[in-house]
Amino acid sequence: MEAPLRAMLRPMDPLVIAHRGASGCRPEHTLAAYALAIEQGADFIEPDLVSTRDGVLVARHENALALLHPDGSLREATTDVADRPEFAARCRKKSIDGHARIGWFTEDFTWAELQTLRARERLPALRGTAFDDRFAVPSLDQILSLLAEVNAHRPGRPVGLYPETKHPSHFQSLGLALEPPLVRALHGAGLRGPRAPVFIQSFEVANLRALREMTELPLVQLVEPGGAPRDFTLSGDQRRYADLLTPAGLGEVARYAQALGVHADLVIPRRLGGVLGTPTPLVARAHAAGLQVHAWTFRAENRFLPAQFWRGTDPAAHGDLAGCLDAFLDAGLDGFFTDHPAQGRAAVQARAARRG
Repeated sequence: MEAPLRAMLRPMDPLVIAHRGASGCRPEHTLAAYALAIEQGADFIEPDLVSTRDGVLVARHENALALLHPDGSLREATTDVADRPEFAARCRKKSIDGHARIGWFTEDFTWAELQTLRARERLPALRGTAFDDRFAVPSLDQILSLLAEVNAHRPGRPVGLYPETKHPSHFQSLGLALEPPLVRALHGAGLRGPRAPVFIQSFEVANLRALREMTELPLVQLVEPGGAPRDFTLSGDQRRYADLLTPAGLGEVARYAQALGVHADLVIPRRLGGVLGTPTPLVARAHAAGLQVHAWTFRAENRFLPAQFWRGTDPAAHGDLAGCLDAFLDAGLDGFFTDHPAQGRAAVQARAARRG
């Protein structure tokens, strides 16, 4: 992100990025989750984008609306589609990025059909089901309308958008490329140029390079601890994510992107027993290449926290998320993704207060 955009936000503070909205409090990727995240102080809201059969971009963590386990049980059921008899025949087996999946997928539904579904909590064992079936699956246009309404009352510090293109090679193969409609929607909403409060992210490389030719909006290269970008695999490129994190790899990334979005373990790995170890040189190397570093994903439940930040023994109970964030922010992060933006904002404010 260029300096003018940083100044427009919080120049001394790391960015609080609401991971799928306030997804620790409301079902992820719903307008309710995004609106609550904004109330809780998020700098950016993060929709993962996939396509319907008729080319409408919608917010889902995956293109799967619900998946069937081999034993017949449901998993990743973020909608009520499995309970809808009219859609029973849409359940099918597919290969998504090389992985076999059985379930219901957005590309097999029109936008009109998708609007009849209702969202459900992805982690019901941890977060309950109190808000199940209350909210619809939103489109990108609806999210942009929400932001426009909010930002009309926030001159000088707009809430930004941090969309991810999910499975871009998969959707490209279906004739449903994500990039052109995404750029049209963002530019149409007045979000243009390197200073706009937008980051577009992807785990693939080719579509980020394509986006660089289509827009000046800031781009983010997402990086996993293992594996390789799907487009590399499809093209026969032998490089892996680790190759993007070498000094030479970071220099190459900096030619098309403004930031890295990395798994938190790449910043501070966990040692035996699940406690945090010593920070890696990744942040310093990325900064030397001119890249910001945003890490994911910080959640308040004990289950997701390093061992030293657990409070009690219940995996669903909230631990010391602020203490965990402090350790990572001390490592130099420029931003972080969190399911609990209120706690993330409080941690950032507490650090600012300690600085005086």
